[in-house]
Amino acid sequence: MYFRNPSLLAVILALLVTLVGCSGALYAQDATASSVAKPMLPANTEPAKAEQPPSPDTTPARVPSVPPENYVIGSEDVLTVNVWREQEVSRTVQVRPDGMITLPLVGEIKALGLTPLQLQDQVTNSLKKFMADPQVTVMVTEVRSLTFNIVGQVGRPGFYPLTRSYTVLDAIAMAGGMRDFAKEKKIYVLRTQADGKQVRLKFNYKQVIKGKHPEQNIVLQPRDTLVVP
Repeated sequence: MYFRNPSLLAVILALLVTLVGCSGALYAQDATASSVAKPMLPANTEPAKAEQPPSPDTTPARVPSVPPENYVIGSEDVLTVNVWREQEVSRTVQVRPDGMITLPLVGEIKALGLTPLQLQDQVTNSLKKFMADPQVTVMVTEVRSLTFNIVGQVGRPGFYPLTRSYTVLDAIAMAGGMRDFAKEKKIYVLRTQADGKQVRLKFNYKQVIKGKHPEQNIVLQPRDTLVVP
């Protein structure tokens, strides 16, 4: 095939050249747009990470302070005895079952049954033999004496805080009630007396809920153990 008119052939070639040039220009424009949309990062630079929410604070909450003028120190309470400018004498101690604590220079001293202020005065007087004008502060940092224990055939046995007056019926309800095979007539409270001896205080559930022997529904005391066989 050939063209008889050379002028027509020249026009067609010119049009082809123009089309090829336009296609190249469009391709170059697309490449430029892509390079603008995705800027190059400097060397050794990482993309910024999305900000993560802060992790929950797992620091244990501090125990609220106990009024030093009227709280009575009990067995197993944790005390902080601080002597100003005398870190070697300052201590955090736990009251032993016999009611005693041990401090440097002072030795053994009874804490059970005293208020923090009373114990503070006794420690101060004892330290006056070794130093001039000791400045002593006694704080109850953990209250462990105001609890009672429930064991046996109840829904949730364990230790419970004695934050107010609880009777035996209150304690059973707090522990989720009795299980199916609980011996309702043979429940009792184990109580440790001042001389260290334990006594059993009987509680007949069936009689009490019928209004008989209401005196058996006693108010629990710290360190009592309620036994539901």
